[in-house]
Amino acid sequence: MTQLKHWQDVANLVLGVWLALSPWALGYQGDATAMTSAVIVGVALIAVALGAIFVPRAWEEWTQGLIGLFLIASPWLLGFNDRQAIMRNAVITGLAVVALAAWTLLTDKDYGSWSGKGAAH
Repeated sequence: MTQLKHWQDVANLVLGVWLALSPWALGYQGDATAMTSAVIVGVALIAVALGAIFVPRAWEEWTQGLIGLFLIASPWLLGFNDRQAIMRNAVITGLAVVALAAWTLLTDKDYGSWSGKGAAH
């Protein structure tokens, strides 16, 4: 078993699980657009985070960051910005995902720089 390279990827995995389950936890499973977005984006975040845990590469951190940016914008892009609890969930989760991905990119010397040209081992 390899040693965990970034604890931030585990945190993003947990955020992905939260996001995928949040429609039922927060009671918005009846809002088809918001629920579908949360489940699909949550599963995508889980998949990318698992990839980053088991085979760490800079592109996975960039992908997590893009997923976080989508989450931040999704209430307005998908039209559920009038539902405060759902909007806050997406925006706060997105901010956390972006922060964790940026933290990893900024602090991992193997990734070289923000360009992502460095290779992980």
